[in-house]
Amino acid sequence: MHCCRVMGGATTSAPPSAGSDSGSNMLWFYTDDAPGLKISPTVVLIMTLCFIAFVAALHIFGKIYRAKAGAGL
Repeated sequence: MHCCRVMGGATTSAPPSAGSDSGSNMLWFYTDDAPGLKISPTVVLIMTLCFIAFVAALHIFGKIYRAKAGAGL
């Protein structure tokens, strides 16, 4: 069985408590040692809105195609 290895070897610390002022924000878990894709929340929002618009366009095109295909019968 293949075992995954943590890159960097740095230890993780506990999240800061809600009352502390040193670095307490919602994005404390974004660190340089964290593996994976690092994208900003703005990019995620834009990608989400584009996906919703694409799905809505597919629904509209599907209804138009079905209406034209049904009218030819």
